[in-house]
Amino acid sequence: MKIQKILIAIDDSKISENAAAYGFELAHIYKAHVGLVNIVPPILYPPTESDGITGIPFMGSAIDDAELIKIQAESSENIIQRTIKTFAKGLPVTQFTDYGSTADGIITCSNEFGADLIVLGTHRRTGIDRLLMGSIAEDVVRHANVPVLVVPFSS
Repeated sequence: MKIQKILIAIDDSKISENAAAYGFELAHIYKAHVGLVNIVPPILYPPTESDGITGIPFMGSAIDDAELIKIQAESSENIIQRTIKTFAKGLPVTQFTDYGSTADGIITCSNEFGADLIVLGTHRRTGIDRLLMGSIAEDVVRHANVPVLVVPFSS
C-alpha cells in the first residue's frame, strides 16, 4: 500500500492540532500530498422573539447572513493557514472548506481529493454525551472509502 494523499480534518481545537501533528508526520514520512479540511457547521439561529401581545417579531442587532458567512470563511482560512505554517514544512497542501455536516463534509472532501488515508481527532465521548452528540469520527470510519486514522487526544 502506498500513501500518496492524506486528508487531515481540522478545527480550532487542541484535539485537532494533535491529529494534524500525526497526519503531517505521516505525510513527511511518505512524502505525501496533504489535504486540509475545515468544516464550518451550520449556524442555528435562536427562535425569533416576538411581542407577546401583537406577535410582531422584535428586530435585534443580528448579523446578516452574508456577513456571517464572511466571518466563518475568514475563521476557516485562519485555522488552515495556522496549521500549514505549523506543520507543512514544504509539503504540498490543498485546502478545503466545506459547510454543513462535519462527517459528510470530510468524506466528500476525501473523495474529491482522492485521499488514500483520512486523519482526524476524537473527543473520546462516552455514555450519554456520545449518545446525544454522536461521534463524527465513528461516522467517518463507517462511511469512508479509505482507511481512517482516528487520533485520540491525551492531555
